[in-house]
Amino acid sequence: MTPDPKLPVCVLGTGLIGGSLVRAATAAGYRVWAYNRSEDGAAAARADGFEVTSDLVGTLHRAAEAGALIVIAVPMPAVGAMLSAIASYAPKCPLTDVVSVKGPVLAAVREHGLAAHYVGGHPMAGTSESGWAATFPELFQGAVWAVGVDEGTHAQPWRRVAGLALDCGSVVVPVVAADHDRAVARISHLPHVLAEALAVSGAAGGPLALGLAAGSFRDGTRVAGTAPDLVRAICEPNATALLEVLDDTLAVLTAARDGLRADGSLADLVEAGHDGRQDYETAQRWEITGVTPGDHGWLEALRDAGQRGGALTELP
Repeated sequence: MTPDPKLPVCVLGTGLIGGSLVRAATAAGYRVWAYNRSEDGAAAARADGFEVTSDLVGTLHRAAEAGALIVIAVPMPAVGAMLSAIASYAPKCPLTDVVSVKGPVLAAVREHGLAAHYVGGHPMAGTSESGWAATFPELFQGAVWAVGVDEGTHAQPWRRVAGLALDCGSVVVPVVAADHDRAVARISHLPHVLAEALAVSGAAGGPLALGLAAGSFRDGTRVAGTAPDLVRAICEPNATALLEVLDDTLAVLTAARDGLRADGSLADLVEAGHDGRQDYETAQRWEITGVTPGDHGWLEALRDAGQRGGALTELP
């Protein structure tokens, strides 16, 4: 069972993720309106037929009157300002976000006194493009949408957030904030750092190297095409987890360098990397069933299932 499609959604930020959510939720039958800081961006969205304004206070007043689910879809550096405005104008609305880190957002939500209505969220989807012009409603189709099950999460807003994710075409993986941030440091934030480093190394080879570059360089540097300010906003708030993973990766690279220098072999790295890729290719996600949000122990059950690779494809 998913939420009544007439229950409204208010999106704060209409970049790639927020704007695609406006499109996807509208296509799924939700009443949607949104805020965008740039009037030019808001005007572009209105030209495409969507209700988007650069009036934050008016947008939040409307959300408060309608009991809308508010979705924060701005980079982490702007989250505090959004939460301050929500605390002033729509403090009782159910609240979620699509920010790439969860621990810092959860801490900020608690500081603003909004934790009772909050459920963290992070759709694992995106491209190297940004802005309203890059948005499209199919972005979330088949994607994983991490939905928070942290201590104190309440069932009613959780159902609304999970239902929205499912209605946009995603599967829901329940996860606590700290676990989420450690995981995405490895599979999202580290790839950004490595892509930037690879792009620097390739460019240092000059016109000949770049002229010879083909698929492996193109694919390995794809996310380096993302706007630098956005990459920093994605990665830097997760510095603690990312530093740990960078240390691990530097140790792997150092061992590979030393092996190549000593005996001309990359065997250990190549074989371990091949095994890791095979683990990814063959990983099996299983469907979580028999857990009803609000029942005794539901948060603990979902936390355990998410850690073991489970996902929800529908709500009970």
